Amino acid sequence: MDLRRTPDDRFDDLPGFALAPRYVEVDDPDGGGPVRVATYAAGPEDAPAVLLLHGEPSWSFLYRHVIEALVAAGLRAVAIDMVGFGRSDKPARIADHSYARHVAWTTQAVDALGLRDAVLVGQDWGGLIGLRLVAAEPDRWAGVVAANTGLPTGDVDMPAVWWRFRRAVEKAEHLDVGRLVASGCARGLAPDDRAAYDAPFPDETFTAGPRAMPLLVPTRPDDPENGPNRTAWEALGRYGRPFLTAFSDSDPITASMGPVLREHVPGAAGLDHPVIADAGHFLQEDAGDALGRVIAAFVASLPGHG
Repeated sequence: MDLRRTPDDRFDDLPGFALAPRYVEVDDPDGGGPVRVATYAAGPEDAPAVLLLHGEPSWSFLYRHVIEALVAAGLRAVAIDMVGFGRSDKPARIADHSYARHVAWTTQAVDALGLRDAVLVGQDWGGLIGLRLVAAEPDRWAGVVAANTGLPTGDVDMPAVWWRFRRAVEKAEHLDVGRLVASGCARGLAPDDRAAYDAPFPDETFTAGPRAMPLLVPTRPDDPENGPNRTAWEALGRYGRPFLTAFSDSDPITASMGPVLREHVPGAAGLDHPVIADAGHFLQEDAGDALGRVIAAFVASLPGHG
């Protein structure tokens, strides 16, 4: 693969996000050199860990307020930039990205970090990928928090608002990532924060990742990832460890998935599943502190984690 690497100075003076990256390496499926993945960590090294997985078209900056809340609660917060996003290497072609590759890359990054007995938090693609990780290795995770996400199989059509987003990404001559994130926030987005979402992409040659991801969501029954996702649904139907849904009240893209997950996953039974108020698709932006406190309380409720 032809990889792009965003210059470090693009990330100078980020508002509220001063964490230094730790890089791990994952495989180039085409046999080239390793792909560098950025990870971040904050909080005591011996504290219970929470893995934070972002989605499209954001990066770990999205979790800055959540991280503050988790660290304040004495927890270890760990975040990973997806390949093609944030400080991670960026394959230059849309065809370099596939659902299966992103699952494999994230699995390898988790292995490199040595994470076990952590709580996995996934939003947007962070859930599409993260739920596959949980299904593949259910004993690896102490629990799961699904936030505005799902695991589509193409059997049910995506909402109209999502199709509008996909068409906007496909047709955009210049991909305005900051504007796309702002459009998914209920409370707006400050100019400095919008700029932080634009920072990973100095020019259009860096944007294959955010351009690819909407094309990879399974939207038809014959999608190549339907088989793996159905297998994952079967595994989640046996997942008995605590499974919390923390969806917002104003996300037209994923709202229908919360009840489906709560009904299907045994570990969701008996839990008090919160609704995050006044928050859109990117609830970490709109209500990051509230989401962080929900996650911290969930971790405290787990056996051996309180």
